[in-house]
Amino acid sequence: MSTEIEVRYALGPNEVKGFDTTQLRNEFLVEKLMQKDTVYWVYSHYERFMVGSAVPTSSPLKLETLDALKAKTFLHGRELGIINVGASGSVTADGEVYKLGYKDALYLGKDTQEVVFSSDDANKPAKFYLNSAPAHHKYPNKLVTTADANVLHLGSLATSNERDINQMLINTVVETCQLQMGLTSLNPGSVWNTMPAHQHDRRNEVYFYFEVEEEQAVCHFMGEPQETRHIWVHNEQAVISPPWSIHSGSGTQNYSFIWGMAGENLDYDDMDKYQPNQLR
Repeated sequence: MSTEIEVRYALGPNEVKGFDTTQLRNEFLVEKLMQKDTVYWVYSHYERFMVGSAVPTSSPLKLETLDALKAKTFLHGRELGIINVGASGSVTADGEVYKLGYKDALYLGKDTQEVVFSSDDANKPAKFYLNSAPAHHKYPNKLVTTADANVLHLGSLATSNERDINQMLINTVVETCQLQMGLTSLNPGSVWNTMPAHQHDRRNEVYFYFEVEEEQAVCHFMGEPQETRHIWVHNEQAVISPPWSIHSGSGTQNYSFIWGMAGENLDYDDMDKYQPNQLR
């Protein structure tokens, strides 16, 4: 097994205004997720948020601490959210086994000592998508299946954004310090996510796109409302959205994405919205 980490520093809107396509992708696109037999991380200095993946095939994968954390264990001062976007698998946390099917989620609290990822079938591995944020208090570990999620049905076919928002690791479902995660699926015929576009000045957010067919793509929009930029995203890739940036996207076909965020509050509706006619 191997563990890889990439560190990305925070940038402000003034620096990003002059970026070309390559610079924009290098700073905000996470392309190397879902590597087999690897625990992969990007450590972002926006809210010290971490986005990663674990795909165990031939043998289980252990969550190891990293030099960047300066801690004896990975979760010494952190909490972890996990959503499985592959075949069935399990996560063992301090000896307790949690079975995760497709789109099931697991919250692991601060000071969980040992975490191991496993697939039920090495030929059809689980794909664990990971988000982590600093934590000041230990809350209980909790499995949240798709049946446990709080579901919001929003949008319409008329505006090409009919979708189901599955709120999974949020404070109305599970206690967390600051981490929140959920899963949004667009219905056939709908391609736009997160309209109206918005900013979270008090939170960082990351979008992980999946169920994007091989020949299809999603155009993710970011930047200040009056200085927007775009990044083309493919299956099982993520985009880091800074607090000063909007986040929205449109695909060449319907798709799903996982949103994860952390910051100074747990108010899901704490956002500054911008209608389509306000964007530039």
